[in-house]
Amino acid sequence: MILNYIWISLILLAVLFGLIQAICYGNVAVFTDILNATFDSAKTGFELSLGLTGVLALWMGIMKIGERAGAVNTLGKAINPFFSRIFPEIPKNHPVFGTMTMNFAANMLGLDNAATPMGLKAMTELQELNTDKSKASNAMIMFVVLGASGLTLIPTTIMAYRAQLGAANPADVFLPILIATYVATLVGLICVCVAQKIRLTSPVVLGTLIGLTALVAGIVWGATLLDPHTLATVSAAIAAILLLGVICWFIIQAMVHRINVYDAFIDGAKGGFQTAIGIIPYLIAILVAVGMFRACGAMTLLENGIAWLFAACGINPDLAGAVPTALMKPLSGSGARGLMLEAMTTHGADSLVGRLCCILQGTTDTTFYVLAVYFGAVNIKDTRHAVACCLLADLAGAIAAFAIAPIFFG
Repeated sequence: MILNYIWISLILLAVLFGLIQAICYGNVAVFTDILNATFDSAKTGFELSLGLTGVLALWMGIMKIGERAGAVNTLGKAINPFFSRIFPEIPKNHPVFGTMTMNFAANMLGLDNAATPMGLKAMTELQELNTDKSKASNAMIMFVVLGASGLTLIPTTIMAYRAQLGAANPADVFLPILIATYVATLVGLICVCVAQKIRLTSPVVLGTLIGLTALVAGIVWGATLLDPHTLATVSAAIAAILLLGVICWFIIQAMVHRINVYDAFIDGAKGGFQTAIGIIPYLIAILVAVGMFRACGAMTLLENGIAWLFAACGINPDLAGAVPTALMKPLSGSGARGLMLEAMTTHGADSLVGRLCCILQGTTDTTFYVLAVYFGAVNIKDTRHAVACCLLADLAGAIAAFAIAPIFFG
């Protein structure tokens, strides 16, 4: 399993860099920093899992209401023509299509807290269809890659951070993020289709991709008609209205079908609590490895080397300041968020580096977090080509971000 090798590599590289600093520079304290990072990361992993419990219980309870009411199945039928092509091994009209749709919708709205429990619910349902319980199925890989590519239509959180740090136009990264995140998702989809021999030229698949491209173009056009303050307000309002609308729809559907809504919610919430407990060891494992890698100073060395490489290639070396965010994003969402805020604080919210970090933060999801949590929740050991496809999507999104930022912001 690739995560096994990555986890080992991060830890051993952290110790190796620590030895180099101690022997060559006399910095013996680096070992204390690395050791402290393991304790801090383990604590953070537990606190994140604990904090996730309530959200998981809430949304898995809501999803259980929708499932028993038939609402989730209705959603699945609506997108079945496209999903049946890219998820050929899932039975037609299976409820998991609706659950996956809810997960993707929450991700598009930038609502991570709502997307995670829906994604875990989908993984549980996909595991039930999986013939080899220790190996990721094709459907699981497609779902995780599309989720990790992080297609975001409304980067509400990033705009809020920019406003707090004094950006003149907090929403000025909206269009670059939309373009970069769409590139990442498209590349991730194509990579999985190629790996799984799914026909991209199918009229349904091709037509859907063309339609989505047109939708993104329409959103971009509509966004240009609104001033930044109105855009941020409308985006937040739409996200809230859509989620509350879904909850009300589930409850009304349940009432129509004479479902005991309260009992359904409690049954789903119990599953959310159990899922959160099961995530803890997987989340701690990846956070500890990442924390050690950061504490040893390897990230700083890497940033300096890339700045030199950029300058040698004639690329603006100032862009190198965003490289840590790009490298951290697949590993740690909170780490990347911290680096983004640090870049805006140090260089300015309206600096090229500050804006580029915001674009990178909104382009993709946290790949290894998604892999660890989603596959860990269903005890999958062999992730097959999921990691490679996710990283290719991350790379495509990062390249798009680095290419787009200078065009928009000079």
